[in-house]
Amino acid sequence: MSLGIALFIAAAMAVLVAAPLLTVEGAGGGVLPVDVTPLGDLKRRRMVIYENAQDLEFEFKAGKIAQNDYEALKQEYRMEAARLMADSQAAETLTPEEVMIEREVAERRARRKIAPMEEYVCEECGFENPLPVKFCGDCGAKISPRNRK
Repeated sequence: MSLGIALFIAAAMAVLVAAPLLTVEGAGGGVLPVDVTPLGDLKRRRMVIYENAQDLEFEFKAGKIAQNDYEALKQEYRMEAARLMADSQAAETLTPEEVMIEREVAERRARRKIAPMEEYVCEECGFENPLPVKFCGDCGAKISPRNRK
């Protein structure tokens, strides 16, 4: 009896472990992390180059690298960092369509800011409610449209 229970538990555990590995639903449908963009990738690569340059400097000062090797590697890191910076600047430039979209977004935001925010003042106590409400936040009296300032 106990052998049967042990085998049943072992089989159930094997199914639980193997089931996610054998299912194909949702394969390839995963969501990428937010920072996986071309610009983010360039930034990460630049940071790696900067760290490598710092390590190179440390190892040269520690006497682990010869002068000519240090100069060659330092120049190579600088060239790679400059190339990555140029690529980042090129990736940040907007296309004409993106410029038009950004302009439209800015215009819409400006129109939203210009629209006056209605203030609700209670006739009973004079409390100025900061949000459009039906009842006063101070005394609880009903705020009607004619009570607006």
